[in-house]
Amino acid sequence: MEALLNEWLWKEEYWLPPGTHWEDMEMKEDDGHIPLPRDLIYTLPLAFAFIVFRYVFERLIAIPLSKLLGVKDRIRIRAPSVPKLEAFYKHKSRQPTQSEAVGLGKQCGLSQRKIQTWFRHRRNEDRPSNTKKFCEASWRFVFYLAAFIGGLYSLINTPWFWDHKECWMGYPKQPVAEVHYWYYLLEMSFYLSLLLSVSVDVKRKDFKEQVVHHIATLFLIGFSYCANYVRVGTLVMLVHDSSDFILEFAKMLHYAVWTTTCDSLFCVFAVVFLVTRLVVFPCRVIHTTLVVSMEYFQPFFGYYFFNVLLLVLQVLHIFWAYLILRMVYKFAFTGKVERDERSDEESEVDENEDDEGPEEEGDECSWEQRKGAINSKLASLANNCVLNNLTNQRNLNSRLPKAR
Repeated sequence: MEALLNEWLWKEEYWLPPGTHWEDMEMKEDDGHIPLPRDLIYTLPLAFAFIVFRYVFERLIAIPLSKLLGVKDRIRIRAPSVPKLEAFYKHKSRQPTQSEAVGLGKQCGLSQRKIQTWFRHRRNEDRPSNTKKFCEASWRFVFYLAAFIGGLYSLINTPWFWDHKECWMGYPKQPVAEVHYWYYLLEMSFYLSLLLSVSVDVKRKDFKEQVVHHIATLFLIGFSYCANYVRVGTLVMLVHDSSDFILEFAKMLHYAVWTTTCDSLFCVFAVVFLVTRLVVFPCRVIHTTLVVSMEYFQPFFGYYFFNVLLLVLQVLHIFWAYLILRMVYKFAFTGKVERDERSDEESEVDENEDDEGPEEEGDECSWEQRKGAINSKLASLANNCVLNNLTNQRNLNSRLPKAR
């Protein structure tokens, strides 16, 4: 098995520039540590540790903090227990078509309107509460803030932080510092934990883009470490963490209904995101990997693969920048930030219709009765208007002889 891996997976032309061999990568302990693939074996247990720590954090810190900040959950009407409808909801569809609703109504002895109302209430039961959203945002805020501060502290005194040509000086035989090894390990473990828990997290409109982002990030971190793109990789992670913690903090304030502070913080986030993701990332990071690196080695498979992953991230940046600019546009014309463009998949109509009361749940017969009452009132009102017009006309005609 090991021989097969060495033959196919660890081919030198995949990971190293032309003319470089694995024997050239060996270093003495005094000279430092060269990144090795086996160093990343600890990411999986660390990812599960992150999941456990998140569970404890949300219950002991995030939930009490949400109550302290005044986060309130919407009171929703619970759907009555109907086994046939519940089975259809779980195994077939959460939104039945009109023909399916008619069939379910015949099976359960309910009107089509009651079937649609049941499914609407049942969907709203599965909508995440504001407290759940607050806990998720607070967890990410804590990690992104700690990662940004730690990453900036570890990179501020490095030569490649100021001069990107230093990323390739001596490549690929560049020792990795202990602090940068842990920076890589924790970042990769965190994104792996997000990918493992994506099925239970709040699902938003960009759910698929988020999954692609996590997978691309994991491939990018893992491959950049194995190919010793550590210097560039640390810059990529720092650029991303610089705006993520601002967004998560703004979400926390949004769920706590601190509208003014949230709107101001969102404007700060928009500026930081657009500058770092649409200016710094493509013009500095991608430029140094695509163009500057060519001055130090000839292209190989790792060069193309790494840059393709960076370009995938850049496409996602453009997509999210479009959503952010839409919100900025609405803010400029309405004076307030609209709800998150990446909000939950369920429409707001479902949530608002919960408050319409028992009148919404009336069957078709009661609706026909109400419609008949409304029509009778309109008819009497029209008759009154006609009678008033005739009376006024007769009074006017009686006055005309006197006027002559």
